[in-house]
Parts: sequence; C-alpha cells; structure tokens
Amino acid sequence: MPSRTASWLALLGAVGLFLRTAPLAAQIAAPSGRPAADLRLTVILTRHGVRSPLNRQADLDKFSSAPWPKWDVPPGILTAHGYNLMKLFGAWDRARFSSEGLLAPSGCADAARVTIVADTDQRTRETGKALAEGMLPGCTVPIHSQPNGAVDPLFRPPNAGQGRPDPALAAAAVAGRMGGDPKNLVEAYRPQLAALDRVLSGCGHFPPNPRRTSIFDVPTSLKPGAGGIPQVSLGPMATGGVLAENLLLEYTQGMSNANTGWGCLDGATLREIMQLDSALWEFGSRTPAVARVNASNLLDRIWKTLEQSVTGKPTPGALGKPADRLVILVGHDSNIVAVAGDLRIDWALDGRIDDTPPGGALVFELWRSRNDASFSVRTSYTAQTLEQMRNSQPLTPANPPAEAPIFIPGCSRADLSCSWERFSTVIHQAIDPAYVAP
Repeated sequence: MPSRTASWLALLGAVGLFLRTAPLAAQIAAPSGRPAADLRLTVILTRHGVRSPLNRQADLDKFSSAPWPKWDVPPGILTAHGYNLMKLFGAWDRARFSSEGLLAPSGCADAARVTIVADTDQRTRETGKALAEGMLPGCTVPIHSQPNGAVDPLFRPPNAGQGRPDPALAAAAVAGRMGGDPKNLVEAYRPQLAALDRVLSGCGHFPPNPRRTSIFDVPTSLKPGAGGIPQVSLGPMATGGVLAENLLLEYTQGMSNANTGWGCLDGATLREIMQLDSALWEFGSRTPAVARVNASNLLDRIWKTLEQSVTGKPTPGALGKPADRLVILVGHDSNIVAVAGDLRIDWALDGRIDDTPPGGALVFELWRSRNDASFSVRTSYTAQTLEQMRNSQPLTPANPPAEAPIFIPGCSRADLSCSWERFSTVIHQAIDPAYVAP
C-alpha cells in the first residue's frame, strides 16, 4: 500500500494558504486511492518519550575522555522535552486518525473510546499523559497502569515470573546467529565501533585520557542468564550499543552542541553509530527463541483487543472496550523489539534500520470492507525523525513523522494488508501459551 504520508504530501500544492491558517486536523485529507473500507480500530504499541540515561554517571565516564553531561532529572525519567515531543505526536495522531474517520477532529466525545495502558515506570505513565493531552486536550483520559512497584507481565513477562524460559536454549540461539563467537560481530561492526570510540575520546577536543577504557578493550562473552534471557556480554558490541543509545538521548533531548557527544556528534555520525544499538537488539532480543518469550503475552492481548472489535463483544483478555476506536500501549523499546522479532518484521526509516527511538511505535489498523464486511489488518512503524525531536518541530503535513508500512511474512498480501483470518493464524503461531499470563 502506498504510504499515507506520501498521499498527504501530494495534497500540499492545492492547499496553499489554508495550511497556514486551518487547524491541523483539517489540513490532513483522507488519502486518495485507499480501499473501500473503514478504519474500525487502531492499536498502537509505543515506546516512551525521551528520558535520561539509566546508567550511573561513574559507569559512563570510564569510557569517555571527559565527563558525560548532567541531566536535570534522575536516571530513567521522562524529561520535560520528552513530554512535549509526545504531546506533539498525540496532536498528530488526532489529526491523522480523524482524517480516516476514526476520531472526530476535535472535542471530547471520543475520550471514552480511547484506552491507554502504560507500564508502571514514570516515563511510561507520563508518556501516556502527554499523548492524551496532545490528542484530546482538556478531556479526561485515564492512564491505566499497575500499582507503583508492581511488575506488569504485559510489559515485563520474565520479571513477572511468567513461564519458564530455557536460558541455555536462548544463549545457543543467539550464539548460532553469530557463528558461535561474539567477536565476529566486533569485526562486522568495526567501522561503527571506531566512529563511536572517536566520539568518546573527544575527537581531539580534549587531551588524551590515559585512564579511559576503549570500547575495544571490553571483554567479550556470551552465556546463559537469568529468566531465559541470555547474558549478552557481547563486549564492545554491548557496551557500544548502550553508549550509542545514551548519545541518541542527548541528541533528541536537544542538548547544546557542546554537550551532545562533546561537540563530536552530528546527525550523520549518530545514525552510523546507532547501528550498534540496533545490532545489539537484533542479536540479543530479536532472535526468535528470545523474542517469543517476551512477545507472546503482548501479542495475545493485541490480538484479543482487535478480535473484540471484530465481534463487537467483550473478549476475555482484551484491552479496553468493544466500542473503542484507539488503544495505546505505552512500553519500552524492548517490547517493540520482541514483537518485531517474534513476527519477523522489519522497517527502515530516517536513515536507520529496525531502530526504536523514543516515541517510536508499531501500529496495527483494523479495517472493515464496505463490499463484503470482511476485516483486514495493516501494520506500520512510525517515529519522529532525530531532527524533529532535537528541535521540537511541530508535526504537520509538510513535516510529518517518518512512517514505514510493514510486510508480515506468511500474512501480508501484495497491498501489504493481511486478511483477518491469516493475521489471526500468524499471530497464534507466534504466541507460546506458556508465556501468556492469565
């Protein structure tokens, strides 16, 4: 299916001055050439917005010639900048889905037909609030979440004790994808590692620090870990992925140039070194034996939520209500990666492959044919570009977020849609009931 974003942009030449004065919802016309079908429900699995790094300052500083910049919030907290970015995304979603007839362009009438479920972290709950505030300003939209301190099996199944994963099998599955030796990845990604190490060394902006640990000196190993998750001690790859992610957070937080990679980081360099983070997810979490453990419960809930809309009747295990038009699950990059690995799906946008930046989201749309009343599902991935996040750019038809339609193996047809029957079959094949919470 042609990208809806491309269709929206094609309208700009005919809109003229209207774009500068009309509300955002009115600027986005329904895309031309879409099938004779109506959008009935959209389920979004999104990562939280921009947060501060999870690591301790001392653990980061040993790899750099100069100290890492200070953040104005504790580790792992959604920043004010991150909150605002998710408000912008919420406003865009309202306009986008109202152009499809899923939501009204304004007002609070749809608030009762929107369900938001978030993990228990501050960054996920606040992201849900930001999306609601941007999408339905002035309306009451509860953010459903487990009590503080609880481990939600929807977002963290191994930590919740759901199922009994085999750590040795998971480690073997990961090792089998890298020739049995994690050092093979170091050689495959040596240029990206070298680019990252140059940034960490200060790229000549600081005198050499003899106490700095080069990422190439990090020991490499791979062994079974707790909870069925392999202890992916992939040496330079694991360290490089974590440090690259923290540089991404500096960039998307909009820090000054001097505080973004010590003045050594621009968009092109960041996109190069972010390949390390994507590779770490690819081998450590997208590997099917690992992904299945982490994705089964989420996929079960997503399918049941869509099924509830198909039948129009309450479905045990579904999220939200049969009359809902939009269900948003606010979790983590680990959740998106697990679902993607289990379904064996990929995307490329904004110069990166399979990346899961803050606010990025998997989108499942349920469509009902006007001809024969049959249902189909379309899947996509969407995210703000790195520059949109860095500069807090409003999302408009002239400056939309990046969007990639997704092909689901064993399910998608030539137009990238899945019949409801095939979608259901593929989802159930991906789910291991042992990891589905009651």
